[in-house]
Amino acid sequence: MGISLGTRIAGLCLAGTVAVIAASCAAGEVGPPDRAQEANVAGGFANGGRAGTPHPAAESSAPAPSWAPDGSGGGPVGAPPAAGPPASPTRATTPTAPAAPRADRPAKDGGPPPLTAPAWLPPGPVSPDTDAVPDPESLYDRLRTPGTGCADVLRALPSLPPSDDRRLLHGLANACLAVQGRGGSWEAAALGHGASAGRPDDCKSRAAHDVLTGLLEFHRRHPGATVRLEPAPTAAPACAYAIAAVDAGTDGTAGPGGTLSVELSGTYFDHAELLRDGEVSVGGVSVPAPLTAPSAGSGDRLRLAVTVPVVPAVPGTALDVRVRYGGTEVVREDAFVLAAPDPLTPSASP
Repeated sequence: MGISLGTRIAGLCLAGTVAVIAASCAAGEVGPPDRAQEANVAGGFANGGRAGTPHPAAESSAPAPSWAPDGSGGGPVGAPPAAGPPASPTRATTPTAPAAPRADRPAKDGGPPPLTAPAWLPPGPVSPDTDAVPDPESLYDRLRTPGTGCADVLRALPSLPPSDDRRLLHGLANACLAVQGRGGSWEAAALGHGASAGRPDDCKSRAAHDVLTGLLEFHRRHPGATVRLEPAPTAAPACAYAIAAVDAGTDGTAGPGGTLSVELSGTYFDHAELLRDGEVSVGGVSVPAPLTAPSAGSGDRLRLAVTVPVVPAVPGTALDVRVRYGGTEVVREDAFVLAAPDPLTPSASP
């Protein structure tokens, strides 16, 4: 009997199907696309990485020998990221590493916990800034509001003369923006940190240096991760403002018209503002303004030269010294002993 046309067509279709299946088996396609591999590729692009290279999330315990200009802990600057292993033609059997978490995105059930944001700047206290002219002390206070202050400080910094404090604040403001994913530059942050590598000698700059160190370390451990910085209102102030010493001479006495050396420590404001707008009293009697200082002071210390006024007290009385500025007063009780007035001193006459 002859073979019908329908039977011939069915046989051809069956042969073609067998050929396709054989070719697929020879190429190693044994199942549907690898979902684990797809997740790995998608995760790499979602976190700004290369396909197949998940974002590093594990913390390294090795200390960074130095901060590279890009804010990393060393290594060749600008080196391309290491490429991931080539995709296997067979089904993956090892789960991929999770993408780096973000502090502002809660982790899913069973996922890694969100990152803890680095500590931000402690209170200053706030500088009175009586002349309303930007200075390192008042710009520190603006930085304490990381949501808006960091960009604000970068705009104000060009008005300051070049100094290590200016470079430090420039680095901190850049790190503040970069770690929050709002711009900034980790390279500028590392350069600002290097400008104060020897630890600054004033309290606000030391606090800024320590916070910048923490941000760079966070970036080294979690490259590419972003977090939301929050003010630290309950932290102890960066500066412990006080009258550190009162020097009345070798015998600790001074009479009207004599000179006291009053040393302030932990100053959190521009020294020029205190000399112009501050007040000093001795034994409850105000010293005529303006205040004077032999030098501009070093770091957060300032030494005032104070003339003892005529006070309603008998010689031998221990007197207090008070310094007031911007609503804050510091006192040194029993700072010195009142000596008898010098009859040749005009200020001692009634």
